[in-house]
Amino acid sequence: MIKLDTKNIFWILVNIILVVGIIFLVLGLKTALRFMASLPPARTITVSAEGKTVVSPDIASVNFSVVTEGADPAVLSKENTDKLNKAMAFLKEQEIDSQDIKTAGYNLYPKYEYDEKRGTSSIIGYTLNQTVYIKIRKFEKIGLILGALPKYGVNEISSLNFDIEDPDQYLNTARQEAFAKAYEKAKTMAEQNGAKIKRVVTFSENSGGYPWPIFYAAAEKGGYGGGGAPTPLPTIEPGSQEVSIQVTVTYEIK
Repeated sequence: MIKLDTKNIFWILVNIILVVGIIFLVLGLKTALRFMASLPPARTITVSAEGKTVVSPDIASVNFSVVTEGADPAVLSKENTDKLNKAMAFLKEQEIDSQDIKTAGYNLYPKYEYDEKRGTSSIIGYTLNQTVYIKIRKFEKIGLILGALPKYGVNEISSLNFDIEDPDQYLNTARQEAFAKAYEKAKTMAEQNGAKIKRVVTFSENSGGYPWPIFYAAAEKGGYGGGGAPTPLPTIEPGSQEVSIQVTVTYEIK
């Protein structure tokens, strides 16, 4: 059996205290280093830059309607549907995919006439309006489609809209340019003052958002029933849009 005298106990306690002290010192050092790393750098430089890219629309969309009037809703519905089906068949011939054709509205409402002598209103007929929304991906077909639709009974065409199907890719291009410009700007400023870029501290961006759609008047509204000669259309130019993004970057310098 080992006997411990007072001297041995003392040194054992001293060793325990040293080990515990070393552990706390290491932990405290790590905590201190983390705290120091969290402090904002004493020497920084903040710059702003802009990136731009020009975007050409890659998709067009348009609404068109077949509007008919009559006294019998059943007859009216058949007449309207027959015209719309012919217009749909024409669109398929022009390689418009079924996924790019959507029914946007079906409205049947009565027309009233007010009798001043009796002080009452009565229904004198009905108006049926069927509206279709389509996307056109082949721009060379836009003029042809808009010019031909009235021949199939379409008598309202509106909201020709040029847009970007995937705007994120263009914002990414502008963003890359903006951050590259910011770095080069900060690097040049630092070198001119005898310093060097160490690391990025903070950054932010501000963009005008996605490109706005471009709207055009598509075609003249015809009278109910259509059948007239198509209105000559001017050459339709989708144009282009500029996407820009502003970035602000703070660098630590040494």
